[in-house]
Amino acid sequence: MKKETSQPQPITLESFVAAMYENDRFIREKFAASDRFLTKKFAASDRFLTKKFAENDRFIREKFAETDRQIKEINKEIGGMSKSNGEIAEEYFINSFENYPYFAGQEYDRIASNVNQKMKKLNLAGEYDLVMYNGSSVAIIEIKYKARKKDIDELLNKPQSFKQLFPEYANYSIYLGLAGLRIDKTIETQAKEKGIAIIKQVGKNMVIHDEHLKVF
Repeated sequence: MKKETSQPQPITLESFVAAMYENDRFIREKFAASDRFLTKKFAASDRFLTKKFAENDRFIREKFAETDRQIKEINKEIGGMSKSNGEIAEEYFINSFENYPYFAGQEYDRIASNVNQKMKKLNLAGEYDLVMYNGSSVAIIEIKYKARKKDIDELLNKPQSFKQLFPEYANYSIYLGLAGLRIDKTIETQAKEKGIAIIKQVGKNMVIHDEHLKVF
């Protein structure tokens, strides 16, 4: 008995077109699946990166805020130390002059500290750390923890402003003194050349160099 064998079917135009459509559908489905997969992966990566960037940004902002807070605290401490040094200097020299009210070879019968005065019509204001008075003279003492060149310049302008702000002393002799817990030789020499007395602390005592004083 002969075994029957199937013969390959001839390719027709219809079967070829159908195969092409099937292949095209398969390819499109694969591309669509790949696109969904990649879109999902990119979305997950984008969420991950966005979260990391947000965390890093928050971390950096917190660090900057903490650094800024620390800098402000340090500046506050430095300012407090500077103020404390100035207060120490003022307390020392004011107390010293109250116990020894002599300056420019004269005795003074009244002492005032932190004298402030304003005159609106002249647009003028004056601040004086220590002022000593007697019947004919006024001594203006500028007190600093550490004296500087600008302190000399500012002190030289005080006699004129004082006489304008306090006209009752316009005909008085005015003497100037620069008191400091720290005064280097250069500042001391410059002040003496301008006719300003130098007042320092030596040990526990206040020492006044007023032999070169100028009348203002």
